[in-house]
Amino acid sequence: MIIEKIKQQLSNQFIRNIGWLGGAELINRVFRLGATVILARALTREDYGLAAIVLTINEFTTVFTLRAGIGGKIVQADEQDVEVFCNTAYWLNWILCISLFVIQCIAAFPIAWWYNEDKLILPLCVYSLVYLMLPFFAVHNALIDRANRLKVTAISTAIQSMLNNILIPVFALSGMGMWALVLPGLLTTPVWIVVTHINEPWRPKMHFTLKRWKEIVNFGKDVLGYELLEKLRANIDYLLVGRLLGVEALGVYFFAFNAGLGISLNVINIMVWPLYPHLCAARQNFAEFKQKYFHSLKTISLVIVPLVLLQSSLAPFYVPIVFGEKWTTAVPILVLICLSAIPRPFGTAAALLLQSLDKAWINLRWSVIFTGIFIASIFVGMQWGILGVAVSVLISHVIAMPIFTVWATKLVFAKNSTEFTETKPKINSSKH
Repeated sequence: MIIEKIKQQLSNQFIRNIGWLGGAELINRVFRLGATVILARALTREDYGLAAIVLTINEFTTVFTLRAGIGGKIVQADEQDVEVFCNTAYWLNWILCISLFVIQCIAAFPIAWWYNEDKLILPLCVYSLVYLMLPFFAVHNALIDRANRLKVTAISTAIQSMLNNILIPVFALSGMGMWALVLPGLLTTPVWIVVTHINEPWRPKMHFTLKRWKEIVNFGKDVLGYELLEKLRANIDYLLVGRLLGVEALGVYFFAFNAGLGISLNVINIMVWPLYPHLCAARQNFAEFKQKYFHSLKTISLVIVPLVLLQSSLAPFYVPIVFGEKWTTAVPILVLICLSAIPRPFGTAAALLLQSLDKAWINLRWSVIFTGIFIASIFVGMQWGILGVAVSVLISHVIAMPIFTVWATKLVFAKNSTEFTETKPKINSSKH
C-alpha cells in the first residue's frame, strides 16, 4: 500500500518537476556554500552593498524580459496558436531587450548620483549586456515550460549555478571586490542558450513579424504589472536602506538576506515554478484543476514550513561558524527575514492560480494594495534601523499573504464546477 502510494506520487508530473529542480538546487547549494563562505571573508560590507545595488537594478529590468508575460502567453496558448505567438514573441523580446540595454546604460549615471557612488556606473553598464543574450533562449525556455519538461530547466540551472559559484570565489580571492558578484552572472548566461537550443528544436522565422502582438501584450500587461510590483517589494528595502542608512548598513542587510531568505526563496521558486504549466494543462477540467492546485499547496507546505523553521532556529549557530564572527550582528535580521518566507509561496501559488485563468488583473490590483502597505511599513521600520526593517518585512507578509491566499482560492473554487468547465477563459473578456 505504501509502495503503491509512493509510486503514485512519483508519477505526478508536478512532483517530478520539483524533483528535477530540487536536484539542480542541491547542486547549486553545494557550490554556493563554498562561494558564500569565501565572499563573507573576502568582501567588505561596502563591496556587498555596491553589488546589492547592481544586482537589484538587474532584478527589476529582467522582469520585462523572461517574466513580462510574453513567455507566459506561450505556455498558456492553445496549440494552434503556439507557432504564431512564438515568432512574434521572439521579435518582441529583441525590441524589449535592446531597449532595456540602452535604458540601463543611460540610467547608470543618475543611479550613481542618487547613491553618491561613481563606482556603480561601469558595473551597471556591463551587466546590462545580459539582456542582449535573453532573446536567444526566452522562447525556447517558454516552450520547455509549456511541455512540462523542467528537467531541461534543471540542467540549465545546475550548470550555470556550478560555473557561477566557481567563478565567484575565484574573482573574490583575486581581489576583484564587487565584480566578484557581478561578472559571473554575465559570463554564465550563455549556458541557457546552449542547453535550451540543444533540447528544444523550435527556431524563429527570420523574417520580422509582430502578428497578433496585441494578444500577447494584453495578456502580458497585467502579469508584468504584478511582477514589477512583486519585484519592487522584494527589493525596495535594499534601495531604501542603501540610500537612507548607508551602503555599509545595506551590506549587512544584503548578507542577512542572502544567507537566510535567499536560501528559502530558492526552494520556494523550485516549488512554485512548475505550478503554472501544471495548472494551465488542467484548466478546462474543474475536478482535475482543483485537485492539482490543492495537492500542490499541500506539497509546498510539507517542504517549506519545516525547512524555514529549521534554518531560522539554526542561524545563531551556523552564521558565526560558517561565515565568520563579523556577521554575528546580522543573525537577528536573518532570522526575521527568513521567517517571512513561510507565507510567500502560498501567495505566489494563489496568484498563479488566477493567472492560469486569465485573471491576472486581480493579481495586479491586489499587488498595488499590498505594495503600498509594504512600503509604508518599511518607512516605519526604518526608524529602528535595519532590525526594524526586518520586523516590518515579517509582519507585512505574515498578515497580508494568508489573507490573499484564502480570498483568491475561495474566489476561484466557490464557482459551480459545471460553469467552470463550460466557460473557457478569454483574454479579451469584458473583465479586462
